[in-house]
Amino acid sequence: MNLVETKPGFDLTLDGRALLSHRPEAPCIFAGKGKERMDMYRGNFDIEDYVVERIPLTHAEVVGDRILLSDHPGQAPRLALTVDGNGLRFEALDASINRLWLRIPAIADETVWGGGEQMSYFDMRGRRFPLWTSEPGVGRDPTSEITFQANKARAGGDYFNTNYPQPTYLSSQRYALHVETTAYSVFDFRNNDFHEIEIWAIPDQIELFAADSFAEIVTALSTRFGRQPPLPEWIYNGAIIGLKDGENSFSRLAVYREAGVRISGLWCEDWVGLRNTSFGARLFWDWQANEARYPGLRQKIAELNDDGIRFLGYVNPYLCVDGPLFKIAEAEGYFATDGEGRTALVDFGEFDCGVIDFTNPAASEWFAEEIIGKRMLDYGLSGWMADFGEYLPIDVHLANSVDAKLMHNQWPTLWAEVNAKAVAGRGKSGDALFFMRAGFTGVQKHCPLLWGGDQSVDFSRHDGLVTVICGALSSGLVGNAYHHSDIGGYTSLFGNVRTPELLMRWAEMAAFTPVMRSHEGNRPRDNLQIDQEAEVLEHFARMTRIYVHLAPYLKTLSEAAASTGLPVQRPLFLQYQDDRATYTIQDSYLYGADMLVAPVWQAAQTRREVYLPKGDNWIHVWTGRAYGGGETVEIDAPLGHPPVFYRAESAHAALFKGINTI
Repeated sequence: MNLVETKPGFDLTLDGRALLSHRPEAPCIFAGKGKERMDMYRGNFDIEDYVVERIPLTHAEVVGDRILLSDHPGQAPRLALTVDGNGLRFEALDASINRLWLRIPAIADETVWGGGEQMSYFDMRGRRFPLWTSEPGVGRDPTSEITFQANKARAGGDYFNTNYPQPTYLSSQRYALHVETTAYSVFDFRNNDFHEIEIWAIPDQIELFAADSFAEIVTALSTRFGRQPPLPEWIYNGAIIGLKDGENSFSRLAVYREAGVRISGLWCEDWVGLRNTSFGARLFWDWQANEARYPGLRQKIAELNDDGIRFLGYVNPYLCVDGPLFKIAEAEGYFATDGEGRTALVDFGEFDCGVIDFTNPAASEWFAEEIIGKRMLDYGLSGWMADFGEYLPIDVHLANSVDAKLMHNQWPTLWAEVNAKAVAGRGKSGDALFFMRAGFTGVQKHCPLLWGGDQSVDFSRHDGLVTVICGALSSGLVGNAYHHSDIGGYTSLFGNVRTPELLMRWAEMAAFTPVMRSHEGNRPRDNLQIDQEAEVLEHFARMTRIYVHLAPYLKTLSEAAASTGLPVQRPLFLQYQDDRATYTIQDSYLYGADMLVAPVWQAAQTRREVYLPKGDNWIHVWTGRAYGGGETVEIDAPLGHPPVFYRAESAHAALFKGINTI
């Protein structure tokens, strides 16, 4: 980092890259005051800001490594910046300031990526992205009928809504920027000359990373945020089969096995029991086995383990008022409270819950030990979905006395930490596997696996299959090596149901991701399930065999992720940074360094155009035909043969060639 005074301004560069450039007539920092309005309804937020003051801090005085900023010469400084290594520390000298805007120099053809897990747009340039963990919405395309219908119930979304935001971006100018704050913030990439960062607080600091290669930057970011452990050894045995059919789940699992499906785990969300609501069958949010729905479950789990199949369940940080654990937690004061000091109750749609206050160390310890430790891990579970990290209400009172609006974004990280602590407490790190959809800065070092959230059961551009590719690529750049999704999608509303084609295409993609896992969706009885149609089941079985065939390669990627932080699913530019044609591709990806996967994500499509990066020759898996790099090819892609290529010079070429024999 280099700070140069250019009276009457300054320039701040990182390895020669301009990061801040200030002149009185073109200030790079604005400060002010705002009064926000935030309404939450079942994880969806309506947010707007009334800006009382936005003042350009035109006057800068450089004193050593410190910059003092004020409105005009002779006025008392309102803000101080201190250069600290490769970062900037912020100090508000005017206590009334609660808004900050920074302008980072940009160039016309620059590309930016990151922002946590973005589902609609991988290249963020030209758009504005609020960074606030929330439900993504039932429908993220305001022009769609599903979004229109969902908005009637305040449940719709937009392109920027995400379970996992993070104020970190990576630029094609080969630097990354991270804002260390939990406050609501915005990345605005709409201006040709600058990127504007808006923060509804004074951040602790801005951190900067630069290197000659994108891979080095990703490694640096994963070092900063924390590395995930390697995938558990048992995961390589096949798919995790998601069934929520009570004790019938075991007989249905047998059907999968008889069909030749390779299976690593049985995942039963409903291990805790069900309640019926207008949204569909919902879980009973009291986290212990319901042996009325699953008789003799503990013994069944042991028998599955003997057969090499792990059992997984579900948990979230809420407890329903009509469950026995609620009374225990309330008696100990483990819940967040309302303005009167009573347990704050949250309406989840026809049932109320209290939220465990993870800022209370005793509450975190109780949940990790008594619920996840004793009632889950000791019972025999090897993994679970750790859900609803984005749901902290913004009006509750917390034990640490920090405003819930500032804790809301941090909540997924605290939730992940509780889960990781429970796993470590039983000596199960690297073996027990929990997965989360919600995230924020720091979740990486606690959560071993992301999942893409609640996609629609369709091929839609902003809600369907293709969005999980974008989610994997964006989140992978900020330190999340492992990503997967619900095979077949999850959300089925307003008459939107699965087709056999959707299930088969989703399974094709999942075979080339770190984890294969199926899901029955929010309305299982309205939607086609894998075991209900012979052709779908046969296709799925073959895809699981391909996944297992590639396990030796996936193990090398898992080891590389642990040592370098590079994700398993990689954007093409991460390996081919000199090929600018790769910079905006978001519907295909590299599986490690040696495979290129271009899933079919549109209905009734049997041919696909695929761009092959410059610098390598590529072999089409299904035909063995060789192609040169730097060109777009059109490939036949019938069901069962998604466009997949491998580098001709790969050390794993023999393994890849064998895919076509399965």
